[in-house]
Amino acid sequence: MYAQKFQVDVVIRGERRACPLEWLDQFCMRNFTNAAEFDDTLPVAEGQVEASFRLTPKRFSEGLAAWLTQRGKGEGEPVLVEAYVVCEGQSR
Repeated sequence: MYAQKFQVDVVIRGERRACPLEWLDQFCMRNFTNAAEFDDTLPVAEGQVEASFRLTPKRFSEGLAAWLTQRGKGEGEPVLVEAYVVCEGQSR
């Protein structure tokens, strides 16, 4: 069981959407940052990740944004990632 739940949105060319599960899964399973804080993450659905308290939403956003931008997911522009903690029962 993970300690916190993040809602993760990406903004590409001004369009906001939930981060695709495929991207979250690839990032969490293949994270090349060598940062231990990313070890305890679990993508659970489109735009949803569970994480330990070692990882802040800000740090997750920064790491994922850099990774997505490097892989060209921003269609030639930087990808903006916004992650925030979601409380149980909270809706978007």
